[in-house]
Amino acid sequence: MIIQWFPGHMAKTRRLISENLKLVDVVIELLDARIPLSSRNPEIDSLVGHKPRVIALNKSDLSDPTLNREWASYFAKQGIGVIYTNAISGTGLNELKGKLKELTRSKLESAQARGRIQRPIKTMVVGIPNVGKSAFINKLAGKASAITGDRPGVTRTKQWVRVNPEIQLLDTPGILWPKFEDPETGLNLAFTGAIKDEIMDTAELAAKLLEKLAVLYPDKIKERYKLEELDGKIGLKLLEEAGRKRGCLVSGGEVDLYRIASIVLDEFRGGRIGKITLEKPQKESTNEENDH
Repeated sequence: MIIQWFPGHMAKTRRLISENLKLVDVVIELLDARIPLSSRNPEIDSLVGHKPRVIALNKSDLSDPTLNREWASYFAKQGIGVIYTNAISGTGLNELKGKLKELTRSKLESAQARGRIQRPIKTMVVGIPNVGKSAFINKLAGKASAITGDRPGVTRTKQWVRVNPEIQLLDTPGILWPKFEDPETGLNLAFTGAIKDEIMDTAELAAKLLEKLAVLYPDKIKERYKLEELDGKIGLKLLEEAGRKRGCLVSGGEVDLYRIASIVLDEFRGGRIGKITLEKPQKESTNEENDH
């Protein structure tokens, strides 16, 4: 399943981020807690450089609590602070505000010592489409300051948002990259809705998701879709069985694959299958590739 997506506004966003970095003190990199690696834009490292940065792992209410702890440790070993957030409930946002002050304290104190007027911390929020960035900013600011939507690509321009007298945010459109080197990265992004469903076969996508969950969280999909035996079954077979259990049938008793696919994808994205993380941190004791 080949997934490629690079809308024209993505190149513009890359330039916009690069041009505006000099205006900010610290960067908030917003990732999806269910796919911490796949939702990291590899171009952000080179764009941000040595600018202070904090990672906010958003949608943490949908991710596996055990793996949340493992990912926090993984990023801590790289010297990057991680805060788990939920843009709907506001979980983690006060902790984030404290982290922003911590990262910029010495710079702002130095400016004050040189006679500069005290000014707000200026921060930029970057993240891939549909990671919850606009909802995150609105919750942080306590008002509807950013345009929100449940589909990727809603935010198209930059805008400054005043969080409080101490913090200002520069919102930027979500940015993906031109090519996914690892096919699993593209799939993980598609599973979570970072890529528009319209550009792919949703039945094939849902089948691949069930196949993956049969390995990572077999008990959860058994319970949710009343499946009995998972061993050795390909994703399409699992999707058909789930469709029969849910009564997604058309005339002649055939399974409506697209109807059950829509149900599976919606239930996964809404956390109704359970708290799930699709990636595990690389084990330091081995040189194996990341377990996707």
